[in-house]
Amino acid sequence: MKYANADLHHYVIEKTCEIQQIPAPTFAETKRSEYLFNEFTRLGLKDVSQDETGNVYASWPGSGEGCLVVSAHLDTVHSGDTPLALKRSRERITGPGVGDNSLGVATLLGIGRYLADARADLGGRIWLVGDVCEEGLGNLAGMQAVVQRFGEQAVAYLILEGLGLGQICHRGLGVLRYRVTVETTGGHPWSNYGMPSAIHELVAVLSAVTALPIPRKPRTSLNVGVIQGGASVNTIASKAWFELDLRSEDHMTLTLLANRIKRVVKKQVRPGVGLIVEPIGSRPAGEIEPSHPLVKLAVDVLAELNIKAILEIGSTDANYALSKGYPAICLGITNGRFSHTLKEYIEVAPVKTGLEQILQILHRVWEALG
Repeated sequence: MKYANADLHHYVIEKTCEIQQIPAPTFAETKRSEYLFNEFTRLGLKDVSQDETGNVYASWPGSGEGCLVVSAHLDTVHSGDTPLALKRSRERITGPGVGDNSLGVATLLGIGRYLADARADLGGRIWLVGDVCEEGLGNLAGMQAVVQRFGEQAVAYLILEGLGLGQICHRGLGVLRYRVTVETTGGHPWSNYGMPSAIHELVAVLSAVTALPIPRKPRTSLNVGVIQGGASVNTIASKAWFELDLRSEDHMTLTLLANRIKRVVKKQVRPGVGLIVEPIGSRPAGEIEPSHPLVKLAVDVLAELNIKAILEIGSTDANYALSKGYPAICLGITNGRFSHTLKEYIEVAPVKTGLEQILQILHRVWEALG
C-alpha cells in the first residue's frame, strides 16, 4: 500500500519553500521554531510545546506502548543576513538551506498532516520534533535535550535530513573541535621589530599540526576551517587563533590524534608566547549494527521502492542517541547537491519517494522492533 500521494508531495514542497525563507542560524532558530509550533497546532497534532532549549514538539497517539521519535534540525549553516534567494523549476528548487534542512523540517509537517488526515494508529505514540543546534558549534544541544527527555522510552530515533535519499546513516562519526590561540605582547613593526608576532607564531603552530600523519584506516580527518588575528597591516599582532575540526570513525583514534596535537602545540611555547588549546565542540560516536532490525527495515523499504540502500557513517543528530546506546538512524528525503552553499538544490520528483520511505517505516517499525 502507498501512503505518499501527489497532494502530500505538493504540500511538502510548498512548506519547504516557506521554511527556506525563514532565517535560522544556529543559536537563533526562534522564528523557525515559532513557525513550526504554529503549523503543528494548525494540523491538530497533540501536545504541541517548546522546551527551554528551543526544540518544538508535537505528538500523535497510538494504542501501543512506547514511542517513536522523528526529528529534523531547524538550524542552518548560513548567517542571519544571508540572502535567501529561492529559484524554482519543475525539476529543482535552489536556495541556501533548502535541502539542509528545510526539506527535513517540511517532511515533519508532511508526516503530521498524513497522521491527522488518516487518523492513523501506527502502534504507538509518534513524536515529531524540530530540534535546534545541530550545525556548527551547536554541539547537538537540541538533540541532547530530546534524548534526555525520551531516553529508552523511545523504541527508536528517526532523524530526517533533506538530502541523501538512499543513505542510511547508522554510525555516528566522532568529532572533536578546538580553538588554538596565540597571545604575544605585540607592538610596532619597525620600532619593536624582533618581538614575537601572534600571527607568525600561529603559522608555525599550524604548520606543525598539519604536518602530523593522519590515519587512513580507520578513516580520520583534520581541517582548519577558520583563522583570524591581528589588528592592522602595520602592527605586530598580539593575538591570533584558528579553529580545528577532527573526525574519525574510531573514538580511540580520535582521542589519540587530539592528544598528539596538544603535545605539538605545547612544544611551540617559548618566552613571550602564550598558547591556549580550548575545546569548543564535541560530537560523540556510536553505532548500531547493519543487522539491527531498524537498519534492516530501512533497507527493505528502500529495496521495495527500487532504491539500493547505502549504509553510511556521518555526523548527524543520530550521534547522540547512538552514543547512549539507543537505536537511531538518519535518512535522506531526496537527491541534490552543493549543501552548505548558496547554490544548494534539491530534486523535486524524488521527494515523493522519500516521503513514502518514511511513512512505510512508520507503519512497520513497531512490528520490526517487537
